[in-house]
Amino acid sequence: MEFIKPLTYGVPLFLVLILLELTYSKTHNNKDLYNWKDLTASLTMGVGSAIIGPLIKTIFSIVLFHFVYELFNPEIDGVRTNIMGWKSFGFAWYVWLLCQLADDYTYYWFHRQNHMVRVLWAAHIVHHSSDNFNLGTAVRNGWFTLLYKPLFYMWLPAIGFPPEMVIVCLGIEALWQFQLHSVYVPKMGFVEKIFNTHTMHQVHHAKNVEYMDKNHGGFLNIFDKIFGTWKELDEDIEIQYGVTHAPNSYNPWVILTHEYKDIWNDTKKSKNWYHKFMYIFGPPGWSHDGSTLTVKQMQRELKLKKQKA
Repeated sequence: MEFIKPLTYGVPLFLVLILLELTYSKTHNNKDLYNWKDLTASLTMGVGSAIIGPLIKTIFSIVLFHFVYELFNPEIDGVRTNIMGWKSFGFAWYVWLLCQLADDYTYYWFHRQNHMVRVLWAAHIVHHSSDNFNLGTAVRNGWFTLLYKPLFYMWLPAIGFPPEMVIVCLGIEALWQFQLHSVYVPKMGFVEKIFNTHTMHQVHHAKNVEYMDKNHGGFLNIFDKIFGTWKELDEDIEIQYGVTHAPNSYNPWVILTHEYKDIWNDTKKSKNWYHKFMYIFGPPGWSHDGSTLTVKQMQRELKLKKQKA
């Protein structure tokens, strides 16, 4: 079956919406929402992703997903059958819904691990490195994330979802994620109980200690609620966007690579191989001597301070 890839039309729409939000902010007393140098850096990385993405997706997604699908779902007497014994899934409407739900579950864990494993964070920090929260930030994506993201989704074609369906669901997820990056959409009542919304994503992009590593969901917020990473926006807290160790540069290459450089420098702080391993694969902020703290450690300290106060 032939499918329209959602991002084929999504990319031009992204640019139009960025332009509209930019114009609105500059003409409605919110001139600081966009910083020209920051926007230029974000768009540069977005264009790079748009150029590199198709090549990587062709090699790693389309080829990989089809290989896995064929391997785990061989044809037996003309019927595509999963090695576990069930008939591989077709294209019924309810299968699409199940695939999108499975995609959302996978996105949650993919996104969460990007915050939990430092070498993955080194690729993902690019998206969080801006002090601005706007639709321009939405396209500020690390190029190296594309190298490992498909690996998280391999289980979907393995259990019988057609590769084309998985790729379309990935595109739909990306469209939803893009539009979340706006401060102009307020809390939406009942919708907030089910979906990951704009205010929830503001929390995700905040560097306030109590907000860090929260709201990793894609469409839905149920997985954050189940696994303990959900946090509602507190309108009494002045939100600060960005990361605690920012690249302090508008140079796209510096933004893309600065955390890898920091990892390399940190591995030289100790001769212990376990320490070196943890600086690469441990949580961001881990240190063998306590000179830097992980998010959980910082949140624990903040909780103790509040209790004492």
